[in-house]
Amino acid sequence: MATIAVEPDLATVRRLEAVSFRAWPAASVRFDGAWQIRLTAGHPSRRLNSVNPLDPSDYRNIEARVSNAVRLFDAYGRPAVFRLSPLSPAVLDDYLAAQGWEEAGETLVMAASMESVDLSDALDQLPLHDVGRYVDASLALQDADPGRKAGLSEVLNAIRPSKGMFVAEDTAGSPLSALLCVHDNDLTGLFDVATRPDDRRRGHARSLIKSALRWARLRGARRAFLQVEAINDPAVSLYRSLGFQEVYRYVYRQRSHR
Repeated sequence: MATIAVEPDLATVRRLEAVSFRAWPAASVRFDGAWQIRLTAGHPSRRLNSVNPLDPSDYRNIEARVSNAVRLFDAYGRPAVFRLSPLSPAVLDDYLAAQGWEEAGETLVMAASMESVDLSDALDQLPLHDVGRYVDASLALQDADPGRKAGLSEVLNAIRPSKGMFVAEDTAGSPLSALLCVHDNDLTGLFDVATRPDDRRRGHARSLIKSALRWARLRGARRAFLQVEAINDPAVSLYRSLGFQEVYRYVYRQRSHR
């Protein structure tokens, strides 16, 4: 597993993991001990289709449990993936590595106190209520398969905490930037942040993030968090400039097909 750049507080990790799962709900959730197995037929996201160990001390019968998970994913038509956070047993990562499971998608979980984020220039923008319109914008900005519309719509409609779907458009009405903001008690999460490729680094994402955070703060949020791939330097720099700091990291382990 990748080296953790900060020493995480496991209680904080557990809370952020739980809120993240509620904000990005899988269609099927089951448990094998403290391993949460998330599967979603309609969307290929690894966060929605992965085994998530949630207790560093739960490493009994690893070989049998990994085999059972692989069979379950095969039956579901999804590639078997383990998502390894600081809550994962180190021996599980060692076992998967020894079996040739490849590491991928190192991701930073970053957080910021609302008090540390300057929202004085945030635009007062109301979120969309039309899931279909948001999904169309999100897929277009990420150049994703339009066939994913039904699956992403299903995920969004399954979110139980308050959600804000934000889209910024150009003068012609085409999407420039989009994001999902999920408010859960005193926390709010930013997800699915995307900007049109030829309009990046022009402040569109920054402006939309501030509008979303303003919306969440007015609803009682005191702390914000997000997830971003470690290799996405421009995004990491943007979030740091807004006041976000790394809390912990996670990586995926997936079987090699070589």
